[in-house]
Amino acid sequence: MNIKWDASKYAEDFKFVYKYGEDVIELLELPEASSVIDLGCGNGNLSIKLKEKGYNVTGIDDSEDMLEIARKNYSDIEFIKGNALDFKIDPVDGIFSNAVLHWIDKEKHQELLNNISSNIKKGGEFVCEFGGYGCAETVHSALRKIFDKRGYKYIKNFYFPTIGEYAPLLEKAGLIVKYAVLFDRPTLQTGENGLESWIRMFNMAPFKDISPEETQEIIDEAVEELRPVLCKDGSWYVDYVRIRFRCVKE
Repeated sequence: MNIKWDASKYAEDFKFVYKYGEDVIELLELPEASSVIDLGCGNGNLSIKLKEKGYNVTGIDDSEDMLEIARKNYSDIEFIKGNALDFKIDPVDGIFSNAVLHWIDKEKHQELLNNISSNIKKGGEFVCEFGGYGCAETVHSALRKIFDKRGYKYIKNFYFPTIGEYAPLLEKAGLIVKYAVLFDRPTLQTGENGLESWIRMFNMAPFKDISPEETQEIIDEAVEELRPVLCKDGSWYVDYVRIRFRCVKE
């Protein structure tokens, strides 16, 4: 994954990530007591929701900082350190993933989906939500323009596909698409500095070769440019677009 998390700040200020993920759980059609992997489980806040639905849950994540929080908060759930591209378990009835796949490089997604499929029993399910085509593009466009003006190349560190682009990858991996949707979801951020906080949590990769002082200048400029567009009555919203799939293993 293309990010190193500030796990404590993520849990405190970005609760919307798992709150919205609770809806995605409803796409699972597995019977009670089915074995389910929460892939990219983070701090475990959706793993416990899966357990409360009656599933036998295991969380997998590549961030030891996140897993430390998950194990502390939900000691009755097993959490395993693993990478989405190469984790191996006894095949399970279902794999669930929320707000994870857009962090993985585009060229690795067939490998990713092949691995996911290999860990699901025949007839099992894969349910996911992640960033879809156009996600946060207002923010990315503003930052790209500021980077260009200063002579820097802006690199967007995400993969946001369309349904038409992604469904063939799923089906090539033996995951037959039963449900797919791409939709806008403007997402409320926490606090009066919500946009800056969002950039600093999720989008610092483009700034890796820029000094802290100039980074702050660029962020301040983006905030002021986007205030009339993304700040409503003192609250910041990022123009999220989400993509969801429910698939069944052949």
